Amino acid sequence: MSHAVITLEEKQRAYAQLHEVKALFSQRNWFAGTSGNLSVRVGDFSPEQFQFAITASGKDKSQQTPEDFLLVDQSGKPSEPTSLKPSAETLIHCEIYRLTGCGAIFHVHTVFNNVISEWFWDRKSVPVDGVELIKGLGNWEEEAHIDIPIVSNFADIPRIVPEITERLQHDIPGIMLRKHGIYAWGKNAFEAKRHLEAFEFIFEYVYRWELLNRSR
Repeated sequence: MSHAVITLEEKQRAYAQLHEVKALFSQRNWFAGTSGNLSVRVGDFSPEQFQFAITASGKDKSQQTPEDFLLVDQSGKPSEPTSLKPSAETLIHCEIYRLTGCGAIFHVHTVFNNVISEWFWDRKSVPVDGVELIKGLGNWEEEAHIDIPIVSNFADIPRIVPEITERLQHDIPGIMLRKHGIYAWGKNAFEAKRHLEAFEFIFEYVYRWELLNRSR
């Protein structure tokens, strides 16, 4: 299948958005080692054909270089000649885009999201009750309850994809990998950033609330 034409302006815009978000999240120490990955969809979308810009694999995300990003298609293959390799978890981005049609996906590893994903692994979701930052996920119901899904974490990434397909909830713009991290998405980079920040606040809240309850 041939790739749809992406203009230079579209590509530069996506790379600029990724550059800005990468710098911000790096300042927050959300990219331990070379972990984490970021992507922004570029051009037209159908579930069968789309393209997105994504962070290259193995790069130090505290640095800004001309080799930080590349374009890939709906199967995770580079859309244009390059020596760069897309993130090892590109197939997860592919599936989230296919299922949601979103405009951006951001993934980070933090201590709070790792600990919480393991703490609630037996129930396969993180229960959250009445936390104000649930509104940051687009849910304005008073004293809302949500369950953030958690899926298995395998070294073989294709084994994760079917669980993403099965467990993704369209009213919750995020999904967690066990002892790994959160994938958050939105209709554009701004919304995906807002959702990720809301999730990270919620994870720290739930962690500290669990500690308080257990110390009583």
